[in-house]
Amino acid sequence: MRLFVDNLTNVDFSYLCPARGLLGETWLAHIELTGTLDEQGMVCDFGIVKKHLRDWLDTELDHRLLIPSHFSGYSTLTGTSEANIAFTLNNGDSVQMHSPAQAVTLIEAQTINPDTVARWCEGQLIHAFGKTVANIKLSFTPEQINTPSYHYSHGLKKHLGNCQRIAHGHRSQLLIWKDGELSPQLMQRWANTFKDIYIGTQEDICGETQHNWIFEYQAQQGRFTLSLPKKQCYMMQTDTTVELIAEHIAQVLKQEMPNQCFTVKAFEGIGKGAIIEL
Repeated sequence: MRLFVDNLTNVDFSYLCPARGLLGETWLAHIELTGTLDEQGMVCDFGIVKKHLRDWLDTELDHRLLIPSHFSGYSTLTGTSEANIAFTLNNGDSVQMHSPAQAVTLIEAQTINPDTVARWCEGQLIHAFGKTVANIKLSFTPEQINTPSYHYSHGLKKHLGNCQRIAHGHRSQLLIWKDGELSPQLMQRWANTFKDIYIGTQEDICGETQHNWIFEYQAQQGRFTLSLPKKQCYMMQTDTTVELIAEHIAQVLKQEMPNQCFTVKAFEGIGKGAIIEL
C-alpha cells in the first residue's frame, strides 16, 4: 500500500552549482510512503506525515545553502557551530562563505538537483515514520511558471527568522504592468537582469578582491561572511526584502519613463510577494 501527499510544502533555498555559481531556488515537495496497514487501517496518519516532513524540511533545507559535497571544487572546515566553505566553479571563479553551521546543508552528490536532493532526504528520513513504513519516496518539482522568472539569492541581516542567513534564495515570478498593460518586454528585461543573481546591500560590503565582492554582517544567529564574483552581484542601496526589490524595480522604471505608470508584482518563491504602483 502506498500513501501519498502531493504539494505538501515548498522549500526556498540557495545552492552552489559548478557551472552557474550561487543560485536561488524554490521547489514543491511531494512524498509517498510504502508500507503495511496499522490497527487504524493506515500506513501512517496524514497529520503525522505532514507535520513531521514539513518540520524536517524547514529545519534541514529551507533558507539554507545546499552544497554538493562530492564535487571536487568544494572544500570546508566545518565545526559544531560554524561552517567555512570554499567552492571553485568550473570557470575558476570562487565562492567562499563563513556562517553558523545551521545555515548550510551538505548534500552527498556531485551536483544539486531535485533528484539528488530527494535521494539524500530519503536516506535521512528512512526511519522517521515507524515500523509500518517500509519505504519513503520524496520528490521535488519547480513551480510551473509561464512568464519570465528569476533565480536570486540574498540575506536579510535584520530579520529575526532564517531569512537572516546570508545565502538563501528563491525562484520567483515577476509581473510588470506599464500604463495598465502587462509588459512581457519589461518582465523579460528584469528577469535577465536578475538571472542567477545575488542581490546585495551596499552597506554590507566589507571588502573586495579583483574579481569578488565580500559581504559581511552580524545577525541574531551569528556572523555571516560571503565572497562572490562581482559579475554575479546586483547592488541595492537598501535591504533586499521582496518589498524593497519591487520598489527598486518600479523606481528605476519611473526614472527612465516618468510619464508612465508602473505596477510591479514581485514574488518571493511561490504564491507570496509584494506589489507596488508608481
